[in-house]
Amino acid sequence: RFEHPYLRPEFRSMQRLETVARHMAPGGPTRPPVTSHVLDTGTGRPAQGVSVTLELRDPTGSWNKIGGDLTNSDGRCPQLLPLDHKLRPGVYRCTFDTGAYYGKMADKCFYPEVPIIFEIQATDEHYHIPLLISRFGYSTYRGS
Repeated sequence: RFEHPYLRPEFRSMQRLETVARHMAPGGPTRPPVTSHVLDTGTGRPAQGVSVTLELRDPTGSWNKIGGDLTNSDGRCPQLLPLDHKLRPGVYRCTFDTGAYYGKMADKCFYPEVPIIFEIQATDEHYHIPLLISRFGYSTYRGS
């Protein structure tokens, strides 16, 4: 029976140790307080080149852009926010331009834009917003 090396317990344990080491590293944070990752389930690959915008809702209900990035070859947004960005409690919106992503491949999609609205209360935590997309659907969850 084939078992992918990334699924072995020793690999997962090593990942946990690396995560703890990153959080304890001297000199400040090693990743922004909010990160994202986009995977295209239709192709089974990371979604490269998706424009991602991060906004914070103000007390009047208006959205204010606080960050943005394009997904890299691994489907991640390494520069969504600066490393030293200080989060504030509030409601945030992370919007993914899926229409432009599929348009580059001469494809159409049913959801040309995916807004994910979430609330941050604990400003000292890290928030990861993963998105799984296909031409006719999407899914998300709170990542780690």
